[in-house]
Amino acid sequence: MVLIANLSVFSIIQVDRQLHTPMYFFLSSLSILDVCYSTIILPAMVVNAITGNRRISYSGCFIQLYFFICVGGTECLLLAAMAYDRYVAICNPLHYPVIMNRRFCLGFVAGCWIAGLLNAIFHTLMTLNLTFCGDHHIRHFFCDVLPMLEAACSNIQSSQVLLHVVTIFLGMSPFLLVMNSYIHIISTILKIRSLERRQKVFSTCSSHLIVVTIFYITAMFNYNGPSSGDSFIIVQVSSVLYGILSPMLNPMIYSLRNQEVRKAFKKAMTRTQIVIRTIRLYNLNLKNVKLHALIS
Repeated sequence: MVLIANLSVFSIIQVDRQLHTPMYFFLSSLSILDVCYSTIILPAMVVNAITGNRRISYSGCFIQLYFFICVGGTECLLLAAMAYDRYVAICNPLHYPVIMNRRFCLGFVAGCWIAGLLNAIFHTLMTLNLTFCGDHHIRHFFCDVLPMLEAACSNIQSSQVLLHVVTIFLGMSPFLLVMNSYIHIISTILKIRSLERRQKVFSTCSSHLIVVTIFYITAMFNYNGPSSGDSFIIVQVSSVLYGILSPMLNPMIYSLRNQEVRKAFKKAMTRTQIVIRTIRLYNLNLKNVKLHALIS
């Protein structure tokens, strides 16, 4: 579901020229991120569930850790960029084409990826310096920072400090930016005189806000929540919410509820049906020609 939904949204945006706008550029970037998110953790989970083999190599664990942190940090910043895009579009529409130009959007997304890569490098290097002893048991369904810190038997104070600092910069700060953007958006929506238009915009923004809030709150709790005892199960549940549920909901909330995306999807389906009918008709005519030639 995650792969089909996100790849469909990405493909529709790339094919339809009417969707080549800053908002849909960010949405296509989010779709790719969500595909990466699910690809990093879900296949391994499926293999573990089917085979019953829950082992992972030392290098494989750190590779998974690196890419998951990289994609997670990038998405935290990208969601803030998308909120800012909506803020400019709704609160300052006349200057929207000037502010959200192609160069600015490309730089914004590139900056998100660079910050995510640097964040992943710092965390991976800090975790690599830890000493793991005993049975190397990780109480989680994938290799993440907090469960690996719990499995370590060396001093983890510096890693915990880095974790808290990064949570503030990549978690709390973007979340506050998102909330500030949506506060201004809602205040602007309330000034709209048309009740129908106000309800339409508010419905879209409220859906965005719910998904974003779930992602940020669960992610921040996951990296600053309890790390021992039965309470660690809550961290595992929060990982499911932001690591699996969010990539599945994002295309539905951000795109499939969008009228322009639905129109583009119907147009793409119509074109596909026409192509299929043309191919069938061509094959049928080809058979008739061959049959006629054989009879002759």
